[in-house]
Amino acid sequence: MNRLLTAGLLAGLIVLTGCKSINVATSKPPESANMLAPLVEKRETLTATGYAVVSVQNHRNPGQQRLMAIRASKLDAYRALTEQVYGQQIDASSTVADMTVTSDSFRAKVEGVIYGAVLVSITPVGEDTYETTLSLDKSVVQDLRTLYLGQLTARGR
Repeated sequence: MNRLLTAGLLAGLIVLTGCKSINVATSKPPESANMLAPLVEKRETLTATGYAVVSVQNHRNPGQQRLMAIRASKLDAYRALTEQVYGQQIDASSTVADMTVTSDSFRAKVEGVIYGAVLVSITPVGEDTYETTLSLDKSVVQDLRTLYLGQLTARGR
């Protein structure tokens, strides 16, 4: 009986030791709450990379095709940077007939203004592709978002 009582007291002590009072007014939010903060807030600079293939550019002159691929890769990098700053709007549609998906369609749209981006590099990748990398300082991102929201308000959206 004495052993049973000792075991019970020990178990109760262990259970109570695991308890902790929490003062709601002074406790920190759980670490998972920080996951809700935008990733932009956690990085000093945003970087984006764009790609373009030389041979598919619509020109007969190989030099002009190369220049057009460089330009296209830069625009692709700007698009990727815009996605990071403003997000991406996705429209999706699915059709189901007889409990079977008969079609799925997706449409992505990115809209925004980017200024202050720094051209980091333009690099040939392989023999037929160019890669362009841009960076954008975090301090500019909030200005870009504010400017964009002001434009949307002015347009009456």
